[in-house]
This record gives sequence, structure tokens and C-alpha cells, in this order.
Amino acid sequence: EVQLVESGGGLVQAGGSLRLSCATSGFTFEDYTIGWFRQAPGKEREAVSCINSVYAGTYYTDSVKGRFTISSDDAKNTVYLQMNSLKPEDTAVYYCAAGILQLPVIGGRQVWMPLTGARDYRYWGQGTQVTVSS
Repeated sequence: EVQLVESGGGLVQAGGSLRLSCATSGFTFEDYTIGWFRQAPGKEREAVSCINSVYAGTYYTDSVKGRFTISSDDAKNTVYLQMNSLKPEDTAVYYCAAGILQLPVIGGRQVWMPLTGARDYRYWGQGTQVTVSS
């Protein structure tokens, strides 16, 4: 059974930090890109960040660059999202998801391609609420 379990959400003041965790099981971790999405009330789900540790690939949406850091512990099949300098606009439900690696051949070698669309992901967690107060 595939499972993705998020934890670490909560209420924090603007400028504060939170560390989200996504513990996975039931699939071959290294064969997937693990992503973090968020969805605020009345808004579409948006990609925040994603990673594959085998290919050392990471992606961040522009609004979180320099503030958020994604990392992976392959031994624990767990992905983390360290969120610093949080802003009220970061308030949302945060989801982790797993999508099959996409490795297009460019210049004669396989290149890791970040997955930024929700449709690219096969498995999803239940979400964790992050609330940033001003």
C-alpha cells in the first residue's frame, strides 16, 4: 500500500520557520520525484518544490526561492521542506506527492526534469495546514 504522510504544519508568526516532513512507503523511492504543493482557500493547487535525490535535482517556484529548502533522506524514504522567513501568503494546506521520474534525453544524456503539474503526480498525501499570522 502506497502511503505519503505529511507532518510538521502549524501556526507560526510571519518571519518564523516550519519544517514539513513527508514520510513515504509502498513504492521505490528513488524512481520517483517527490513534490510539495500547496492550496490556499479559493485558489488552485500550486507546485512549491520538488526533488529527486538520485539525480540531485531540485525545483522551487519563484515565490519561495531563497526561503524554502527541500531535502531528501533516502534511508528513511522521507522528504523535508524547510520553510524560513514565512509570510502570510504562504498560508495554505501543503501536500506532498510522488510522480514517476521523467528523464528526457538532452544532448545525449538523461536529464532530470522537475514535475510542476498536479497531473504529473500519481500518489498524494492527505495534507498539513500551515498558517502564518501577520
